[in-house]
Amino acid sequence: MDLPTRGDDALSQPTRARLFALLGEFRRPAGTDELAERLELHPNGVRVHLEVLRRAGLVLRDRPRQRRGRPRDIWMIAPDALPGGEPPRGYADLGRWLTQVISSGKTSRRAIEATGREIGRELVADGGTLAAEPTMHATLTSMGFQPRRQGNAEGGLTYQLCNCPYRDAASEDQHVVCTLHRGITRGLLDQLEPDTTLTAFVARDPYAAGCLIELRGGLADEYAAGAQDSPDSDRTDAG
Repeated sequence: MDLPTRGDDALSQPTRARLFALLGEFRRPAGTDELAERLELHPNGVRVHLEVLRRAGLVLRDRPRQRRGRPRDIWMIAPDALPGGEPPRGYADLGRWLTQVISSGKTSRRAIEATGREIGRELVADGGTLAAEPTMHATLTSMGFQPRRQGNAEGGLTYQLCNCPYRDAASEDQHVVCTLHRGITRGLLDQLEPDTTLTAFVARDPYAAGCLIELRGGLADEYAAGAQDSPDSDRTDAG
């Protein structure tokens, strides 16, 4: 009988560690062939390593519907990934982004959010192989937010962010950090599905987490239609 592999055990193997890091750098889902090409390895071997990461709870596998041919495996970092006992963190990115805000010399709420919006657009500028909503979910996951998504009977979609990777900085100046994140969220929506409306962005105690991103149209409609319903998904629906 095979025992479950722990996340830190799975990442002790160099190739698996590189695959996990690469998915984190992408901040979007990626196919087996793309990952193999970037690491200059054979797809079959990469697939074996990815399966180990999946069993360890570090990545998720999706198989989007295709009109023709066999469904392809698409991989993304799992929302609850705990490599080495720690959740994915985006603190280094935040430092770079805050430097971008400060160097611009514009520190009004509008200017901070506008800078975040530019950053959000750049994060998914290279597109990807999945539809818009799964890419949004995977991007939030790769940033370390551990998102949980939930649809409602009115057709809205809410992401609850179960971890704040920026909590230390946010505790010092939550206004700046959360405004920047709101702008990043808008930029992601601009790039992925501009018909989506951000109806609410609810910031909460960064150490308690639980911030909410509430959407209508665009991404919410795609989610409600079940375009990417997957056995690895965290899909839930409120009545």
